[in-house]
Amino acid sequence: MITLPSRRIVSSLSSVRVSQRPLPISCTRFDSQTSVTLPRTMSTVSEKSDFYSLKAEMPGNKTFDFSDLKGKVVLIVNTASACGFTPQYKGLQALYDKYKNRDFTILGFPCNQFGGQEPLDDAGVAEFCTVNHGVTFPLMKKSEVNGDNTNEVYQYLKSQKSGILGLTRIKWNFEKFLIDKQGNVVNRWASTTTPQAIDAEIAKLLAA
Repeated sequence: MITLPSRRIVSSLSSVRVSQRPLPISCTRFDSQTSVTLPRTMSTVSEKSDFYSLKAEMPGNKTFDFSDLKGKVVLIVNTASACGFTPQYKGLQALYDKYKNRDFTILGFPCNQFGGQEPLDDAGVAEFCTVNHGVTFPLMKKSEVNGDNTNEVYQYLKSQKSGILGLTRIKWNFEKFLIDKQGNVVNRWASTTTPQAIDAEIAKLLAA
């Protein structure tokens, strides 16, 4: 509950626009103040959840429970099959093969929000990744990582680690988040950072 002077609220609401889709705001007027209840959609996952309480949808109506990741180092990447960075799949798989038996895993989140570069459905994504890049690490159901329909995993990741200039928004395919064995989001890299470039940091976390 946020309490602000009523005149200030009235003047502010006339000019506020959020993502070109105004959010409903309910107000109760008192003698000298106005109580404003923020819409439920404005709450963040980080306020009610930690990394191990998250869940992600998988193809075939399955759910990936993040409680299974306790004690593991995790790399999370938003992916696409028709992007200039798509060859990074091979580098990601190389990391997975190298460390998968040492409490390390990678989770891929296919997304079509960047240039429409993931046009395939979930079955198509799985086939493409297996045939062309030999991917064996888990791939989640195609979902969104920005905007109103952002999946809960990316809501949490972005709330924990901002990108360049403090911006939280995912800028392009193949951004990367690294999580340590305690579930802390310890680093975030742009698409241009190759999987090979973060090998040493993964090894350091595994040795800790």
